[in-house]
Amino acid sequence: MSSKRHILFSDESGDLQCRRSPDVTKYFAVGTLLIEENELARLRAAMAGLRDELAWSHHGLDSCFHATADSQYVRERVYALLADFDFRVDVTIMEKDKAQPHIRTTEPTFFKYAWYYHLRYIAPQIFKQDDEVLIVAAELGTKRVRKAFRRAIEEVMQQCLPYRVKRTLAFWRDDSEYALQAIDYCLWAVFRKWERGDDTHYKKIANKVVTEYDLWRVGTKRYY
Repeated sequence: MSSKRHILFSDESGDLQCRRSPDVTKYFAVGTLLIEENELARLRAAMAGLRDELAWSHHGLDSCFHATADSQYVRERVYALLADFDFRVDVTIMEKDKAQPHIRTTEPTFFKYAWYYHLRYIAPQIFKQDDEVLIVAAELGTKRVRKAFRRAIEEVMQQCLPYRVKRTLAFWRDDSEYALQAIDYCLWAVFRKWERGDDTHYKKIANKVVTEYDLWRVGTKRYY
């Protein structure tokens, strides 16, 4: 069986705080967008074209496409564009108050567990022996935070990806990569469905979402 090259773009939604408060999210989610190189080139070109078209029609963006900040008009245009592309989205949902204390001792620890469970669940479904994968995560936080999160993801990759899968990790700025903006849009729609019960935007990308893994769906104990 011939090997394949995969590119996996990732994003997170919700905060890492584990406490009960109106300004703290109930869930934390990790999402990935898997796309092949030829389709990625087509997606990049289309999103660049849409950005230019929006600017010409006086809907210019201050920075890059970002589902939370964009106007409803821009959101509609982006979701309509994404519908024409071939990629898969996988999301792992964690209901935070069901997390055992050792999982949430620190925010990087909780982040690492989220990634561990996500990759453990999806890796056997999408990677074969001798495949290559580039995992691209959004650049986040300070240099110290990025270092801790990079170490966490690298450890998870070693544990969860098959031994013969060649893997590389990169941190890129959201505004430098349209595929990161695409997974932001997809994960925002999924997370909004879980956090707020609003599936309005989810319906637009539902056929791209291959898995929504509710990690502690059978758990009943709540720790805070």
